[in-house]
Amino acid sequence: MPDAADSGPLFRDVAVAPGNPLWEQAVSRRDQLYRRAHDLRSPFSRDYNRILHCTAYRRLKHKTQVFFAPQNDHICTRIEHVAHVMSVAETIANALGLNRELTAAAAIGHDLGHAPFGHSGESVLKALAGERTGASFWHERNSLRFVDDLETLEDPGGTHRHLNLTYGVRDAIVCHCGEVGSAALRPRAEALPLEAMDRPAQHEPFTWEGCVVKLSDKIAYLGRDIEDALATGILTASQRGELDELARGYGEIKAREINNTVLLQFFIQDLRRHSDPDRGIRLSAKNAEFMERLKAFNYRHIYLHPKLEQYKKYVRLVLETLFAELEALLDRGEPVERVRREAAKRPILFRVFLEWLEKYSAQGRESAPPNKFGNRILYDLELPEDRFQTVLDFISGMTDNYALRSFEEIISF
Repeated sequence: MPDAADSGPLFRDVAVAPGNPLWEQAVSRRDQLYRRAHDLRSPFSRDYNRILHCTAYRRLKHKTQVFFAPQNDHICTRIEHVAHVMSVAETIANALGLNRELTAAAAIGHDLGHAPFGHSGESVLKALAGERTGASFWHERNSLRFVDDLETLEDPGGTHRHLNLTYGVRDAIVCHCGEVGSAALRPRAEALPLEAMDRPAQHEPFTWEGCVVKLSDKIAYLGRDIEDALATGILTASQRGELDELARGYGEIKAREINNTVLLQFFIQDLRRHSDPDRGIRLSAKNAEFMERLKAFNYRHIYLHPKLEQYKKYVRLVLETLFAELEALLDRGEPVERVRREAAKRPILFRVFLEWLEKYSAQGRESAPPNKFGNRILYDLELPEDRFQTVLDFISGMTDNYALRSFEEIISF
């Protein structure tokens, strides 16, 4: 079989585009989205803009990637990681002949549901959800919840409406995680109800573009996390030597060239050479092994570093304290009025929480300005399970900075 890199954009015939059998399903929305006169955008370009302008996207600049609440402005945050994934995914989609606009929209939205403090915060919320309801909390599903139910934009009349994204973008978001290894990625054949997915990596994406985003997520973070670890000084001399030795096992990369730029180019070119619609989107066996060994290095020496492990205890204290404080207010009579009174005394946390209740709860909507909210009511505060979900959703949307400021407000006299 000829080298895919010498054969042009082999995926052009399977790209999500008008005439492709997947097109109508991929551009479908749960509700009809209002139209703008003379709009030049495609459905996926419109999704990209709606994500770009939503609150959850803005908050990514103050959410952890690996290193918590960094004082060094050059350490990667979640919003920079999203930009890296989008850059990698667009480059691959363009090289393979896939739909670049669908790829970009899925990439920019893939991490909107990440909890504060990254995977450490996700672990705390997952534990709370498991103890209280038996349900699982995982960030890909939470990203889908945010784009489907929690994020809104004002329509031309000033009323808040749901983002109402296309199926293709929503699917790529909820299916973006999971191991890739040496196995080729291929889209699943069936358009499943996305809300019914109940565990991470349960299904592959519905489109080739979604598969590109899934693999780009892995390509984007490995080298950048190593760069940040070097910048913070947490890697010892022997560990840097281990990294050099690892690089020497893969002849195309010299030890002195292990940095983010080189790794991105290396993996993108390898994927381009070895992918086609018959074999799937894949790395060569050798370089899939290299990726796994890099990831194992990062886990041993970065993600499980003792300094980060100590900080996780602080994360647990912060989030569990916030959870207990908010839930205690809702567990008493007239919760909206109680939160309103607290907002006058502790505005950092409770003023914003009051706005949340007015927007999403049946009881809060009663006091909201008329015609301000056209989004679905999600919570009945008379129900214990809804009170729990209210707090879970609210905390999962926090930035690191806001969670820390709220915690300090609670413990201050």
